[in-house]
Amino acid sequence: MRFGILGPLDIRSDNADSEGADGRGGALDPGGPRPRALLALLLLDVGRVVGTDRLTDGLYGGEPPAGAANALQSQVSRLRKRLGVRIESLPAGYRLVADPEDVDVHRFERLSREGRRALTAGDHRRAAELLREALGLWRGPALADLASVPFAEAQAVRLDELRLAALHDRTEADLALGGGPELVPELREVIAVHPLRERPYGQLMRALHAAGRPAEALGVYEDARRTLSDELGADPSPELAALHLELLRGQAPARATASGVPAQLTSFVGRSRELERIGSLLSAARLVTLTGPGGAGKTRLAVESAGRWAGAVCYVELAPIADAAQLPYAVLAALGVRESGFHDRAGDATERLLSALEGRELLLLLDNCEHLVEGAARLAGLLLGACPGVRVLATSREALGITGEALCPLPPLAPEGAVALFTDRAAAVRPGFGGDGSRAEHARVEHICAALDGLPLAIELAAARLRTLTLDEIAARLDDRFRLLSRGDRTKAPRHRTLRAVVEWSWELLDDEERLLAPRLTVFRGGATLDAVERVCGVADAEDVLASLVEKSFVEVTDGRYRMLDTIRAFCAERLAGEETAPTAAHAAYFLELAETAEPFLRGEAQLAWLARLDAEHANLFAALRQGDRSTALRLLARMSWYVRLRGRQGELAPLAVELLAAVGPQAPEGLVEEYVLCVIHTITGRGDPGEPALIRRLDALMATPGLTLRLPFTLVLWSLVSGPQRGNEDQLRRFRPDDPWTLAMYRMGGGFQELFAGRPLASEAAFAEAVEGFRATGDRWGTANCLDPLAMFAHWRGDTGRALALVDEALVLVRELAAPEETADLLLRRAAIQLHAGRPAEAVELFTRSADLARGAGVPDKVAGALRGLGDAARLTGDTPRAREHYEAALEVCAATWFSIGETLRIFIGLGRTAAADGRPEEARDWFGQARDLAVEQPEDIALADVAEAWAEVAAPEAAAELLGAAEALRGAPLAGDLDVVRVGEAARSRLSATAYRAAYERGHALRSAAVSER
Repeated sequence: MRFGILGPLDIRSDNADSEGADGRGGALDPGGPRPRALLALLLLDVGRVVGTDRLTDGLYGGEPPAGAANALQSQVSRLRKRLGVRIESLPAGYRLVADPEDVDVHRFERLSREGRRALTAGDHRRAAELLREALGLWRGPALADLASVPFAEAQAVRLDELRLAALHDRTEADLALGGGPELVPELREVIAVHPLRERPYGQLMRALHAAGRPAEALGVYEDARRTLSDELGADPSPELAALHLELLRGQAPARATASGVPAQLTSFVGRSRELERIGSLLSAARLVTLTGPGGAGKTRLAVESAGRWAGAVCYVELAPIADAAQLPYAVLAALGVRESGFHDRAGDATERLLSALEGRELLLLLDNCEHLVEGAARLAGLLLGACPGVRVLATSREALGITGEALCPLPPLAPEGAVALFTDRAAAVRPGFGGDGSRAEHARVEHICAALDGLPLAIELAAARLRTLTLDEIAARLDDRFRLLSRGDRTKAPRHRTLRAVVEWSWELLDDEERLLAPRLTVFRGGATLDAVERVCGVADAEDVLASLVEKSFVEVTDGRYRMLDTIRAFCAERLAGEETAPTAAHAAYFLELAETAEPFLRGEAQLAWLARLDAEHANLFAALRQGDRSTALRLLARMSWYVRLRGRQGELAPLAVELLAAVGPQAPEGLVEEYVLCVIHTITGRGDPGEPALIRRLDALMATPGLTLRLPFTLVLWSLVSGPQRGNEDQLRRFRPDDPWTLAMYRMGGGFQELFAGRPLASEAAFAEAVEGFRATGDRWGTANCLDPLAMFAHWRGDTGRALALVDEALVLVRELAAPEETADLLLRRAAIQLHAGRPAEAVELFTRSADLARGAGVPDKVAGALRGLGDAARLTGDTPRAREHYEAALEVCAATWFSIGETLRIFIGLGRTAAADGRPEEARDWFGQARDLAVEQPEDIALADVAEAWAEVAAPEAAAELLGAAEALRGAPLAGDLDVVRVGEAARSRLSATAYRAAYERGHALRSAAVSER
C-alpha cells in the first residue's frame, strides 16, 4: 500500500490485479470526508501512536460533539474494512502500521534532509539529485481535498514551508553546478508568490549574472529593496547587500562558505530567534559576544550563525589555550598562515596576523574566551582597530568589555524549544520516541527541561540517558543531576563532556570573594534583591561581587533581582556544607521581618504594591518557613496567612502548617497563642480526615483563652471559615484594636452575615452598607468587594437587576485587581444567578462556566459545586432536564465537607428534586426534598428551612411544608412575612417559572418588602 498527501489524498495498492491506467496501482477510496481526514492524520505520524485527543481536535476542532470518541472508533473500523490497512488501537490512541517510505510526505522529508546535508558538505550534484527527487513527489498543494478539516490548514502551511526550503536548496545546488538561465523563470515565479523572502532574490541575481544579464541582476536587488521597504519598513539583509556590492564591482558572486567551522553532527534546534538576532547584530556591529552560563549552547549557536554568514569565516577554538600570549598563534593557525621559522616572539606573531588580515573581509569566530578574557579582549580590539574588514563573533561566559561590543546573552531555552531539543536528541537513542504524541509524555519532558533550567547541554545529556532509563526514572533522579548527567560525548573537551565539568570550569574562573558569596546565595529561592543579599549573606562589598558574578554568567539579574540557575545553585549548595546555619537563620529572619512589615499594608490602599512585592518573594517566604526555627516559622506563617488568602494560595500553606503543628506539639508556645491558632486553622484547611473535628474543638478552646488579645484582625475571619459563623459581640471586638478602621469594618461585615443567617435581611443590609464604607475608607479592595457582593444579593432580591449587576461589576473590578481567584469565582456566580433570574440563561451559562473554571484552579470545591448547581438550574429552567441532572450530580460529587457547603448541598438536593418532578417522578422528588429537609433541620437557618418548605409545597405535600415553615418561624422568633417572603418568592421563581414570571415574582417580592418596611 502506498499513500500520498502531497496533493489530494491518494491511496494505491501494489496488487497487480488492481493496477490503474497510470501504472501506479489501483486507487482506493477510504470513504467520505471524515474517514479521509482521519487517515491523513494517521499518515502524518505513520508508525507512531496518535493520541485520541489529538485526533478528535484535528477532526472536529476545539468543540467536538458528544460521542466523538465513539465516532472516532467507528471511523477507524471503517478504514480497516475499506482499505485493509492495519490500524492498532492502543490505550493512548491509534497507530497506522506502515513503512514511512510508502508515505510520500515522510519520503519527501527524508530526501530533503539528506539533500541539505549533501549541500552543506559541498556535494552539490548529490544534493541536486536528492532534492529533485523529493520535489517530484508533490502532486499539488498538500492535503488539497481536506482544506475544510480543522487540522489541515496548519499542516498544509508547514509542508509548504518544507517544500519551499527544499526548492531553495535545490536551486542553490544547481547554481553551484553552473546553472543559471534555466533557473530564472522558476525563481521569478517563486518571488511573485513569496515577495518577502530574500533568499530567492539572491538566487535570481546569481542566476541572471550567470546568464550574462548583470543589469537585470542589479534590478532584482532594487525590486527586493523597494518591496521590503514598502511592506516591512526594512532594508535588505547584509548577505543580499554584499551580493549586490559584488555585482556592482563586477565580481563573480560565489556561494558563501564557512572556512574551518566544524561540521555539526546534530540538527540545530531551539534557538531560531537568537540566530536571527545574531545576524541583525553582526550587520550593525563589528564585535558581537554571545554570553551565558556553561551549557547554554553558545558554541553551537555561534557555529550555526557563522555557517549562515555571507562572507568568509575563520573559526578559532580558544579552550585548549592556557596562555594569552598564544592567542595570535591560534588565529594564525586557523587562518592557515604557516610559521616561517624566523618569528618566535608574540609581537612578531601579532604583526604577521595584522598583515595576514590586511584588506580582507572576514568573520572571525573566537570560541570560549572566558578563561583568557583580558587577552582575547586586547587581541579583538587590536584587530578591529587595524582591520576594517574584520568582524568578530565571540563566545564567552562574560563580556569582553570593549567599546562598541554588542552583547547577545543567551537565556534558557523557551519551553517549546527545550522540548523540541529533548525530543530530537531522544529519538536518536530511542527510535520512535515522541511518537505517541500524548500530553502526559509532553508534560514529563517539559518538567525535566524546566528542572534543568532549559540548558541545552543538560537537556541533551538527559535525553541521552533514555538509552537505559525511562522518562519517569530520569525525572526522579534530577535531585542528583550531576550524577545523572555524568555521561557525555567522548569527542568533546573534558570540560564540555558532563554537566559537572561545565559548572566546575565556571567555578574555577571565580575569585575568592565570588566563591564566598556564590554558595551563600543558594539559601534564596526564586532570586533576591540586593538588599536581601547584603543583609543575609554577610559579604563585604556584596554589590560589586554580585556584579562580577553576573558578568561571569554565574548569576542572572532581571529587574533588580539576582537569581542562580538551579543547576549552578545545586553545584554551589555543595560548597555551602559546614556553614549552612548562619545564612539560613539570617534568611528566615529577613523574610519574617518583610512579612511583618507587609502585613498591615495588605489591608489598605497600598495592598496591590505589597502583594506584588510578596509575590516576588513567594518562594523565599516559603523557604524561610521551612528552614526557620519553630518560633520563627509560627510567626512567619501567621503573617503570611492573609497574603495567601488574598492570592487564593491557602493550599500551598496547608501542608507546611500540618508539619509545623506536628513539630510544635499540642500546646501553644508562650506568647504565640494567636500564631499557633493560625497554624491550626491552616492545618484544618489541609486535612479533612477524621481528626478534623478534634482540631476544630482545640481551635475553639484556644480562641476562648482568657485574656487572649488578637494582634492580627483577620484571625477571626479565618476562624469563622473553618469553625463556622461566630456570634459577634463586644468582647471579640475588644480583642483587637478598637480604633483600627479595618477592624471595625470587618466587625460590621461579620455582623452583616450574622443578621443574614438569623433571617433579618434589613439589619443585614444595613450592616454591610456600613461595613463597605469602612473598607472604602481604608482602601481595602478585598473587604469592599466582599460587602458589595451581599449588597448586590439584596438588590437582586428586591428585583433591582440593574443595581445588582452594577454592584457585582464594581466588586469584580476590585478582585481582579487583587488577582483573587476565589472571590472572582464567587462574584461570577452571583452575576450568573442574576442573569438567570432576569431571563438571560445563555449569559448565565457562560458566567457559571467561567466561575467553575476559576474555582477549580483555586482549589475551592464549594465554589465549583455552586457553579455546577447554577448550570443545573439553567438547564432545568430551559427544559433540558437530562443535562440538569448531570450538572446537579456533578455538583454533589465535588461539594466540600465543610460547614459552608451545607447550604449548597441543600440547594443541589432541591434542584434534583425539582428535576425529578419536572420529569414526572414525584416519588423521587419527595426523596430528594426529604434529604434537603433533614439537612436543613440539622443545620437550622430560617431561610434554608423556608426554601425546603417551598419545595415540598411544589409536590403537594402541605403538611411537610407547614412543619418546616413552623420550624423556620420558631427559629426566627416571628412569623415569616415581609422581607423573608422575598427570599421564598425568589426561590419559587427560580424553581419553575418563565422569564416573564421571574420579573412578576420579584415585583411581588418588592411590594411585600415595601409593606414590611412601612409597618416597621
